[in-house]
Amino acid sequence: MLKNYFKKLNPAMIAVIWSLAWPTMLEQAMQTAVQYIDTAMVGTLGTQATAAVGSTSTVNWLISSSIAAMSIGFLAFIAKARGAGDEDTARRAVGQSVLAVLVFGSFFTVLALSLSSYVPVWMQVDENIREIASQYFFIVYIPMLPRAASIIFGTVLRASGDTKTPMKIGVVMNLINVVLNFLLIYETRVLKIFSVEFTMPGAGLGVIGAAIASAIAFAYGGIAITVVLWRHPSLSPKGQRIAPDMDILKPCLKVAFPNMLQRFGTSLGFVAFASMINSLGDVSTAAHTIANTVESAFYIPGFGMQTAAATLNGNAYGARDKQRMHDLANMFIPIEIALMIISGASLFALAPTLMDIFSDSPEVISLGSTVLRMVAVSEPFYGFSIIIEGMMQGVGKTREPFIYNIVGMWCIRIAGTFICTQLLDLNLISAWACMIAHNLFIFMMFLRCYIKGKWNPLLTEKTA
Repeated sequence: MLKNYFKKLNPAMIAVIWSLAWPTMLEQAMQTAVQYIDTAMVGTLGTQATAAVGSTSTVNWLISSSIAAMSIGFLAFIAKARGAGDEDTARRAVGQSVLAVLVFGSFFTVLALSLSSYVPVWMQVDENIREIASQYFFIVYIPMLPRAASIIFGTVLRASGDTKTPMKIGVVMNLINVVLNFLLIYETRVLKIFSVEFTMPGAGLGVIGAAIASAIAFAYGGIAITVVLWRHPSLSPKGQRIAPDMDILKPCLKVAFPNMLQRFGTSLGFVAFASMINSLGDVSTAAHTIANTVESAFYIPGFGMQTAAATLNGNAYGARDKQRMHDLANMFIPIEIALMIISGASLFALAPTLMDIFSDSPEVISLGSTVLRMVAVSEPFYGFSIIIEGMMQGVGKTREPFIYNIVGMWCIRIAGTFICTQLLDLNLISAWACMIAHNLFIFMMFLRCYIKGKWNPLLTEKTA
């Protein structure tokens, strides 16, 4: 079946897809590389340090996902407007994105900083590391306004077909993070490269140093992408209305609100999921944290293609081109599945080696390798879901993905993990089995959605 699909591929369209996808893939690859480096550096400080950093990461997803959900509303609106050739409306939407950055960035700054001391308690973090986990969380959220700008303005640029600018800024941001990690985490020490010895200065701040490095990198990323957007020849918000414009905000919110509920609900589920895993002890927490970091690299092809799918499908929808939407789906799906088969096979083969990079504990390496190999088998199914969801986001259809993800998260992953870990006293492996069952449920729902044509609103309209 895949062989017949590939025979129908359009080289010109593949070039367009690749031009949009590769910068996003590279950007995500850099972000993942930095996560790897951060985890490896903190891992040298011990299992407790790794647990302190990883124990609040799901709360980070909760906040970042809420902001990212709003950006999906702007992506669908701007992609559709530009597909229809309405540049003035697209620029008005960019002006409203500035308002969204100010509102969301300010709100989550106040919320995160005021709750920083409570988050480790709610996450059932071991009492010995609650204070350092709280300090890490507080520092990382000081630059929340620039972080909101990076998320929303980055999506605005991608919606216009510019995926290279966010990628370039992301690369610099990650380099800043890595360099500062070397300088802030460790004490001053003597390093040897080949036969040359030299003294590397260091602040010796440990986990706090990692937090400061991340905060400075986040601040740079937000400021840099704001400057680029302000100078953009066709998207600059200069002269646009910043006060609420309901003609723009209403359709954006209509798309964003279900996506926001979805991300909030699933991220809250991640918090509950991590909380139950944290209750299993330091080894499970460390193995889960490292395995999540390792796994994220192997989703890069999927999420890179999702951005291209959302943008191109939104453009085609704005142009009322039903045939192009059909052709895009027929191209994205087999390419995505092939990429995720390769990705899953690589993860299965490399799991122990990758775990060994981040931990010296045989228990952590063994447990993490097992769960990684389990999830590797489900990656092609998850890749299909990623593409269909991206195409639906591009045309503003976010209600069905919201329902699928919430039901899967709470009725399968969370309920199953609670039964397995809290009632039956099973270990991390059972929790990841519930996570895989959740992913397979999502696949079945999106497959049904695709077969019935719910992903393409033009299929139900009389004209195209």
